[in-house]
Amino acid sequence: MNNCGLSLLKDSNFRRIFKMEIFPAHIKLHGQLAEVQELLRQVDDKTGWERDCFEFFKKWYDQSDSIETETSGSTGTPKTIQLEKEFMAASAKRTLDFFNLKENDRVLHCLPSRFIAGKLMTVRALIGKLDLYLVDPSTDFSFLKNESFSFAAMVPNQALKSLEVEIWNLEFLLLGGTAIPQSLEKKLQHISTECYAGYGMTETATHIALRKINGKDTSGFYRCLENIHVGRSDDDCLQVHMPGLNESPLQTTDIAELKDNKTFRILGRADHVIISGGIKYSPEEIEKKLESHIKLPFYISSLPDEKLGQQIVLIVEGNETPVLIKHLTFIFTRYLSKYEQPRQILFRKHLKTTLSGKLIRDS
Repeated sequence: MNNCGLSLLKDSNFRRIFKMEIFPAHIKLHGQLAEVQELLRQVDDKTGWERDCFEFFKKWYDQSDSIETETSGSTGTPKTIQLEKEFMAASAKRTLDFFNLKENDRVLHCLPSRFIAGKLMTVRALIGKLDLYLVDPSTDFSFLKNESFSFAAMVPNQALKSLEVEIWNLEFLLLGGTAIPQSLEKKLQHISTECYAGYGMTETATHIALRKINGKDTSGFYRCLENIHVGRSDDDCLQVHMPGLNESPLQTTDIAELKDNKTFRILGRADHVIISGGIKYSPEEIEKKLESHIKLPFYISSLPDEKLGQQIVLIVEGNETPVLIKHLTFIFTRYLSKYEQPRQILFRKHLKTTLSGKLIRDS
């Protein structure tokens, strides 16, 4: 084990992790116990999303102490980093503990294994001895009518698709990957599944904090998991303190409001802030006021302005028509303050997103 791995074991949470089987000889898939070595021999026979799953098995069981993965850009420019396997296992253990997941509990893996959230679903199943049910991330979720699960993690678009299934049996749902639309949060109020939003990033091996989004204890604030706390930099951006980070504290570009060093909410991204007429505006805060009223995909951006420095603009997916412009203008005047209202409306045929579904803001 390298020096970083040894330093991690000084922390009590990591000592508990190391007592667990991080590299078990077997994993339960679809109710059947499978030898991991046999799965590794099947990698070349797989294609598409299944190959991604089995490739991760191969990397998890290789001789390296770490996994190479791409960051999403939450802490700056996207880059390739190395995550220690012990660090990833500690993240998995926090999730297992929070949701009280036990051996043989059935969990749904419907996330792409190329990204950190999909990788961690597999790690949770391995160290928690869970029964892992693998499906294509693009599934229509119709199987939920006949299947039941203790836990699943999804991105918002998947959750919307799954809600189209009239009957589904799922105890806990974890949402992440991108902002959760208010319209989805409203729909989740009518189901019995306990739903949570996660805050995290690749550098933290997925979520470091959770917030309840339906039922009892619903909150707009995230609460940090065990052995994690947060602070703020001079420019009001969130800083993450947790064992095993390559750099501590981890500086994000997310503007945050803190109740205490364990409880916070995100107001927007510092690199998205618009300064118009000397006043700072958060595009994300403006978007929250509009998203229940604009049915087309959209986002708030800015353009240079001689007098204001920057002018607020709306970027919307669709075709420009006088009726649509009139409708959008009415929405602005009704739901936004005078200086929040976009000066221009720019139409795009399609809004760009990353492979993981995050919006690419490009005015």
